[in-house]
Amino acid sequence: MDYSYQEVLDFIEQEDVKFIRLAFCDIKGRQKNISIMPDELPRAFSDGISFDASAIDGFGDEVKSDLFLFPIPSTLTLLPWRPSRGNVAKMICDIRHPDGTPFDKDCRRILARAIDTAAKKGVSVYFGAEFEFYLFKTGDDGEPLNEPFDNATYMDVAPEDKGENIRREICLSLLELGIRPETSHHEEGPGQNEIDFRYSDAMTAADNAVNFVTVVKAAAIRNGLHADFSPKPLPNESGNGMHINMSIKCDDGVDRTPQFMAGILAHVKEITAFLNPCASSYRRLGEKKAPKYITWSPENRSQLIRIPAAKGDFKRIELRSPDPMANPYLAYALLIYAGLDGIENDLQTPPPTNLNLYTASADITDKLDRLPDSLMEAIEEAQRSAFVRSVLPKDFVELLK
Repeated sequence: MDYSYQEVLDFIEQEDVKFIRLAFCDIKGRQKNISIMPDELPRAFSDGISFDASAIDGFGDEVKSDLFLFPIPSTLTLLPWRPSRGNVAKMICDIRHPDGTPFDKDCRRILARAIDTAAKKGVSVYFGAEFEFYLFKTGDDGEPLNEPFDNATYMDVAPEDKGENIRREICLSLLELGIRPETSHHEEGPGQNEIDFRYSDAMTAADNAVNFVTVVKAAAIRNGLHADFSPKPLPNESGNGMHINMSIKCDDGVDRTPQFMAGILAHVKEITAFLNPCASSYRRLGEKKAPKYITWSPENRSQLIRIPAAKGDFKRIELRSPDPMANPYLAYALLIYAGLDGIENDLQTPPPTNLNLYTASADITDKLDRLPDSLMEAIEEAQRSAFVRSVLPKDFVELLK
């Protein structure tokens, strides 16, 4: 909801809010926050709330370390795990310098710029994410054990699937936050789960993705468990993916999905460091339905991009390489820019690769272009990329190391 400042103040009073969390993300997509009391909210809106930027990786050093958080009223929400007395609210924030100028490494602002660029060209991109995560048992000290919560497999039911009650709790919490989950189920790995979101505009989708991780981790802790979003928690089991679904709408009514997809295929090697930002990301790619080659095909889960069997508003392309450690603001921004490049230059998709690449012979796969084999290789691709330099702040790639 697009609240005014006064409506936020009225809401805080009416809902007995005692703490307000001002949230933002660092370069790597980790959510940070500072809590203020309701009396401080007018100052937050007018002057911002300062924090030490030098303590946030990539935000600056000790020389000019002051940055300010300005809450965005439209992101106001009550946290569902609130105490019995006195609610806790949250707002995502813009980040600005002391003189009021925008902080160029504010990832949410980077996405806002990509959305605006697309809108000026008559293009809107809608995103829906499919998040996978593992639930592990914890010891007496609360620290995670290397022991999955269950040994269920894909789409099993209780009692084999022990995660269904936790997934239900997560979905209900998401609904309280205004986030609409579509489906949830047990995944292939032991203790592995998946929850998928209803598609939405790019900014809402990125906000939802960040909030989702917080909701899942909080629900796991409440149940004496640990939620693990890392790309490859168990060496011989399925990795965690964050499949990104995209629907492209053009103001002139022309379907430019093929050109948009061609742009992503053309630039995916250059942006993989942002889609797969961990060393362990590259242990996931190339096995158990995680792609390795830069190919596409309808309905084919061995491909980098598949075209799901769907109709009407649910028609989309699905990028299967990203994992949950990606910063969704940066991931969505880079995908928008890559797709726009495909549209502007009328790029054409190569023929579909209609075969199972996990069982294909080397005679076939050796001829295919492939994703980077390591994080360092991916970073080097990004460093060489004129495309990445054109859409991200100077020296931004160096912050991935």
